Amino acid sequence: MVYLLSAIRPKGADLQKLVLLDYAIIYSSDLSGPTSLHTPVPYRGGELLTRRELIEQGIYLMTTKGLIDVKIDHTGLIYIAGPAALTMVGSLTSKYFLDLEKRCYWAAFAFSNIDTPELTNNFAEQGHLWGAELEASMFQRGF
Repeated sequence: MVYLLSAIRPKGADLQKLVLLDYAIIYSSDLSGPTSLHTPVPYRGGELLTRRELIEQGIYLMTTKGLIDVKIDHTGLIYIAGPAALTMVGSLTSKYFLDLEKRCYWAAFAFSNIDTPELTNNFAEQGHLWGAELEASMFQRGF
């Protein structure tokens, strides 16, 4: 989240948008982006449902370290890069972190100007394609 929030700064994002952007960063090739950061696995669309709680817990931890700040606006809680975020991002230079940073900037460019409800709808429409993976797999197995 620190890399993502650093990429979209000075803007922030609510939890729902962060969950969606997290997926976009990890499986960017699903969304016509760069090569996915992680190996695409079957039925990965389900991760949108399971990662939310983990992301929320991670955000809480990162707020205690000054990596993420929280502000409240008319839509609710908005998470923004904290004062220590840029130091962290600039300090980690392994290939994985450089690839992560590249995908965060891609996701920020591609999706940060889309409001959360519209982005959720876009992902829901794409989710039908991910659901088709299950249907195709079941059809091939004769179910």
